[in-house]
Amino acid sequence: MEPVNWTWGLSLIALTIAIHATGVVMLAVVSERIRARIVNRHLGLRYVVPIVIGLVASTGLVLAVLHGIEAAIWAAAYLWLGALDSPLDAILYSVDSMSTRGASGLTLEGHWRMMGALEAVDGMLLFGISTGYIFALMQAYWSMFSRRH
Repeated sequence: MEPVNWTWGLSLIALTIAIHATGVVMLAVVSERIRARIVNRHLGLRYVVPIVIGLVASTGLVLAVLHGIEAAIWAAAYLWLGALDSPLDAILYSVDSMSTRGASGLTLEGHWRMMGALEAVDGMLLFGISTGYIFALMQAYWSMFSRRH
């Protein structure tokens, strides 16, 4: 096994986690501003519930876009390194690996296979961050609901 796999893989993990963390922090800032406005305006549940539903849905959409960007970065690396030949195959392989689905039937060139495994590790970390953030978001708003009841 070549150390270049580890170098590329760990570098891509660091880059995509930094991108994801930036996105999540920006989402958290926006969410906190929305929460403060709701609290300051003393809105009732009939207004708060649709706002929270919209916030969670839009958060999920932004997180999905972030995951797509991160998969595209891995796909671009596979193409640039010659691990895959086709842009469509590279993005399919990347999304498949990042989601840890692994059923596309595509494989990397032999000496790049460790990168695919590292992308799966990255995907687990990224989806964990996303899941943790959505849970924290719901928890923050749940306390608002319970105080209003």
